[in-house]
Amino acid sequence: MAMWIQAQQLQGDALHQMQALYGQHFPIEVRHYLAQWIENQQWDLVDMDNPAEEAKAKRLLDNLVAELQMKAQLQGGEDGFLLKIKLGHYANQLKSTYDRCPLELVRCIKHILHSEQRLVQEATKVSGNVSCGSGVVAMDTLSQRHQQINQTFEELRLATQETENELRKLQHSQEYFIIQYQENLRIQAQLSSLSSLTPAERTQRESALQSKRATVESWLTTEASTLQKHRLDLAEEHQKTFSLLRKQQTLILDEELIQWKRRQQLAGNGGPHEGGLDVLQSWCEKLADLIWQNRQQIRRCEHLTQQLPLPGPMEELLNKLNADITDIISALVTSTFIIEKQPPQVLKTQTKFAATVRLLVGGKLNVHMNPPQVKAVIVNEQQAKALLKNESTHSESSGEILNNNCVMEYHQATGTLSAHFRNMSLKRIKRSDRRGAESVTEEKFTVLFEAQFSVGSNELVFHVKTLSLPVVVIVHGSQDNNATATVLWDNAFAETGRVPFIVPDKVLWHQLCEALDMKYKAEMHSERGLSEDNQVFLAQKAFTSSSNNPEDYRTMTISWAQFNRDSLPGRNFTFWQWFDGVVELMKRHLKPHWNDGAILGFVNKQQAQDMLLSKPNGTFLLRFSDSEIGGITIAWVAENPNKSGERMVWNLLPYTTKDFTIRSLADRISDLNHLLFLYPDRPKDEVFAKYYTPPLCTYQHKYFASACFSLMLRSMYYQLFDNMLDPDGDFDLEDTMDVARHVEELLRRPMLPSAPNPIIIPWHSLQMVKWFTYKHFNL
Repeated sequence: MAMWIQAQQLQGDALHQMQALYGQHFPIEVRHYLAQWIENQQWDLVDMDNPAEEAKAKRLLDNLVAELQMKAQLQGGEDGFLLKIKLGHYANQLKSTYDRCPLELVRCIKHILHSEQRLVQEATKVSGNVSCGSGVVAMDTLSQRHQQINQTFEELRLATQETENELRKLQHSQEYFIIQYQENLRIQAQLSSLSSLTPAERTQRESALQSKRATVESWLTTEASTLQKHRLDLAEEHQKTFSLLRKQQTLILDEELIQWKRRQQLAGNGGPHEGGLDVLQSWCEKLADLIWQNRQQIRRCEHLTQQLPLPGPMEELLNKLNADITDIISALVTSTFIIEKQPPQVLKTQTKFAATVRLLVGGKLNVHMNPPQVKAVIVNEQQAKALLKNESTHSESSGEILNNNCVMEYHQATGTLSAHFRNMSLKRIKRSDRRGAESVTEEKFTVLFEAQFSVGSNELVFHVKTLSLPVVVIVHGSQDNNATATVLWDNAFAETGRVPFIVPDKVLWHQLCEALDMKYKAEMHSERGLSEDNQVFLAQKAFTSSSNNPEDYRTMTISWAQFNRDSLPGRNFTFWQWFDGVVELMKRHLKPHWNDGAILGFVNKQQAQDMLLSKPNGTFLLRFSDSEIGGITIAWVAENPNKSGERMVWNLLPYTTKDFTIRSLADRISDLNHLLFLYPDRPKDEVFAKYYTPPLCTYQHKYFASACFSLMLRSMYYQLFDNMLDPDGDFDLEDTMDVARHVEELLRRPMLPSAPNPIIIPWHSLQMVKWFTYKHFNL
């Protein structure tokens, strides 16, 4: 309910935008009275592109209706009578609207919640931006720009209404002119018929008619000049309106829409969600409405000119205005055919994927009355360049996509015209010749979406195209790591309006740190990202440097080769491969510990030693392995068994994902009794106890159940530590690792102490224990 409470505090334009989210498709009263219930539901877990999720959406709809009916029944007294009726009506309305399409309800509510969140976040930024000198709240730049856009729309509305009024006046004036012109023709006909009269009658009538004709012709001459001036003045007003329309359209399409696309691209690296398209669609629809009104006005002006030709440049002027307004609407239509949901940027062949394209002005221009079909094809970098240069008139392909045709659907509740590709699959890919040291995971493709449709009773026909973000095609999961590096570099450093898909080969170190921090925080689902010390550690690794001063790296640049082409000195992996290994390990197994602050991680061996030697024995820390991808090790300080009174820092061989699928980090730390304090001085149980696996042990019929057996093996396993340390303080497990792995594998067996028949230790396992104890304990 917290979001709704904040949403109710919105003011001005933000409040109007929030109110515009609601209507008959979803009344604001439902949002208000079911605020807590709505915000507690997991709407984002419903996959809108999966028809199998419809049952889940149906349950949400039924629950929503039930909650609404229950809320209605709770209303009592005189004041609650009308509300009871209203809420009951809304329950029936929502049931009838979405019963056959429950996924649309989910889409509607997700859209509302995301939009509210964005508006609240923007308002929070505005309210927090206070001028220290004057104490006046400074309006956020974004809000200022939105206010400017809305003010310009009001100017355009007034200007269009004014030209409409002037056009009607011109039409009335022209109609009266034509009546007078016909009157003049009638007078001329009467003069021609005077020859049949007597001379006396002819003279009398001719004088009167001549006088009347002179008066009418004089008026016609004057009125013709007035009409021509009126036409020219109206054309001048249209030119001013078109100029303002172009300016407004440029602001919306070349700034607001481009920024939305940039946010969408950064979201691929873990940046904030790009936000909904409702505000942009609202603006684009207003543009379309105003452009179409002005176009119709120009068409009526042309008709008036054809109806009553007058000397002057009017015909050429109207041709130019018609061409200008057609260019404006063409730019609007082609630019608002966009990809709302991008296909995956790392695309594996023979794997299902989805995408959504949307025409922001489709509803306003009635395109949905004859919905077009959208086709998707995959093209390489050179083909994409040719498309943008209009050098290719037909869609060449670099592969075959299955299920690549989709008819656009109009969603009346949200007013959107979209095509949802739910089951596409890349059957095959045709690669280009690679350049130099470029690998297959550095080659970029893009998915081209195209459609053709007409507007205005086939007055205008449009062939629209849009390209997805760069896609790296892989055929095996082992390529995912390097493909992700290509995508991250492209998303982070692509420039607006670039030639596909050029990115700088070198970037400043702090720019790369921003991209890595964004990625890391997104994967950890945490605000705890890469600190300055973490970034220094990464810089030391990337540049093989020993400097601890952040300023030394601020102006340094890192190349793509340093990032993910050349191996680190003395290693068989690149900087990115090491970093991505850390991210994968953390998000799979250690995310809670990172978010708790229990893992320092980005600390080298020497730093760990310096930190721990100043602490009591048993103090330990967790750091990422320098030598192994996706490894984390425990370093702790203890007495040196070979030299009395001397202390040293010991390091376990790194744990990896394979180890943590057998036994968790918390349980491993719990098993090691000589680990007492997490650096700097936190008792380990205080930090890790909530993650310990509860001990289970049963004894029946002289047999140990598997849980007890597991505890026995763990005890034996960890008693080996003192015999497995090398002189440098690292565990040397060459002789014992096979045994340890075998023991660990046994621990993966399910423990079922509550089962009627406890699991019995197999004979071969007992033989293994016998051998294990004999070999390591001489028992």
